[in-house]
Amino acid sequence: MNMSFYTGAVGAYMQNKRMNVQANNIANVNNYGFKAERATFHHLMYGNVTGIDMERLPKGSGTKMAKASIDFSSAGYVETGRLFDFAIAGDGFFGLYDPSTEEISFTRDGAFMMARFLVPPAEDAEPEIDPVTGEEIEPQPTEEWRLSDNEGRCVLDPMGNFIVIDPQDRQADLDVGVFDYRIYDGMLHADSGRFIPIEKNGDLYLGTGQVKRRFLERSNVDLAQELVKVIESQRAYSYALRMVQTSDEIEQTINGLPG
Repeated sequence: MNMSFYTGAVGAYMQNKRMNVQANNIANVNNYGFKAERATFHHLMYGNVTGIDMERLPKGSGTKMAKASIDFSSAGYVETGRLFDFAIAGDGFFGLYDPSTEEISFTRDGAFMMARFLVPPAEDAEPEIDPVTGEEIEPQPTEEWRLSDNEGRCVLDPMGNFIVIDPQDRQADLDVGVFDYRIYDGMLHADSGRFIPIEKNGDLYLGTGQVKRRFLERSNVDLAQELVKVIESQRAYSYALRMVQTSDEIEQTINGLPG
């Protein structure tokens, strides 16, 4: 097989991966706090390697999508008037804690809510004595209302504690924490609005962004730009497939020549 066949096949596959990135961006165009991804391509190494029976085989051809970089720029805010909506003016993220997995993640989507949690009794809690029967009553879980996202995660304050809400005083000020990293590159996009840091992001510190209540941050997806990229990917994909087809036709012609 010649190099053009490999180049075309790799190109078609990578354009398909790029299309997945654009599709995910378009699907989240209306999700608050969503950060668009940008496909980054690198060229493959060109050269030959030694195969079976000393056959020279091509090593790398064309380009590949190295990663989908996240664009952390802001596209502005919208005033919702809802009591538990928050936005960050400036840099930083809201901290989220998942009680089921103990995972800590970060988000710019501040569409929170007041959620009910059952807090188990302390390990050293003493049983109470029933004043009538004199029997011991085992400690029971207590009810607590916390600021939460819509998926059961707890929002953290600047000290890393849960934000407890008094149901009788929902208008009270809430000390919502803002956290930040020096380096954003390489953060994992957990789902539509959450990010998980990696080692290269450095140490966590308190962010300088200001919390705005009753506001939400818009998605930074530019729909017009994404549609242009979709068209680019579609055409590049068709050209790559045409290259594969042409290469195959050439091989068939050569193989059909009389010896």
